[in-house]
Amino acid sequence: MTKTVVGRHKVGDFDTWLKGHQDRERAFSPAVSSFKTFRDADDPNTVVLVFEVTDMEKFEAILKDPSSEVLKKKHTVKDPVKVSIQIEL
Repeated sequence: MTKTVVGRHKVGDFDTWLKGHQDRERAFSPAVSSFKTFRDADDPNTVVLVFEVTDMEKFEAILKDPSSEVLKKKHTVKDPVKVSIQIEL
């Protein structure tokens, strides 16, 4: 069963970040079936990713992996990265 997970963060340079799309696809592919990318209408350097996560343990491991920090720096990601996880009602 998939869960919808939303990630939101600022970037230093949107064009640089956008060029890293394939890197993000590769990094998250072991844990997600798909993700959508959004840009904040009021702040062009704020982005939102909506993931369909198939394996939460793998997803959390990817977020904590040191190689993710390397990609964040390369793609000008600014902390904090806020993550919201779907809840079942």
